[in-house]
Amino acid sequence: GDGGVDGEVLIPPLNFAMVAPGIYRSGYPNSRNHAFMRTKLRLRTVVYLCPEDYMEANVDFCKLNNIKVFQFGIQGNKEPFVDIPEDAIRDALYVLLDVRNHPLLVHCNKGKHRTGCLVGCLRKLQHWSLTSIFDEYRRFAGNKVRVLDQQFIELFRTSRVSAEHLRALASSG
Repeated sequence: GDGGVDGEVLIPPLNFAMVAPGIYRSGYPNSRNHAFMRTKLRLRTVVYLCPEDYMEANVDFCKLNNIKVFQFGIQGNKEPFVDIPEDAIRDALYVLLDVRNHPLLVHCNKGKHRTGCLVGCLRKLQHWSLTSIFDEYRRFAGNKVRVLDQQFIELFRTSRVSAEHLRALASSG
C-alpha cells in the first residue's frame, strides 16, 4: 500500500514525477511530503531553483537525513526582460548529471517553469526532439505555458556542457 513506517501516509510533493532513474522533479515539498521523500525516494540531494531562502522545515529535514541541498536562485521568467541565467541552469545540470548525487529531487515552487526549463535542457542533452521536450514541458505547465521558457530551452547550447559530464550521463543512463 502507500503506508510508510508506523502507518505514515506517504504523500508525494505537488507535480511529482520521475525524470530519469535517480532524478525526480516536483513542486515545493512541505513537511507532509517528508515521509515520502525519506522512505520512497531515499534522497541524497535536493536541487532547489528559487532565490528565496529554503523553508526551515525542509532545511531541518535535509540535515537530519544527510541530504545535500544545492540552491540555484533563478527568478521566474515572467517579464519580457527576466532572463533565465544560462550558467545557473548549466551548473544545476552538472549536479543532476553526477550520479553521486542520486537519488535527487529537483524543484521550484510549482514544479512547472524553472523545473521545466532545467528538465528541458537535460532532455536536449539526451537528444530528445524539441517536440517531445515541449510536450513534456506543457504536461507540467498546463495552461501556464511560458513562451520564454520554451525559447530558452530551444536556444540552450548543449555544447557548453562539457563532454566529461555527457560521458557520465551516457554511462549512467
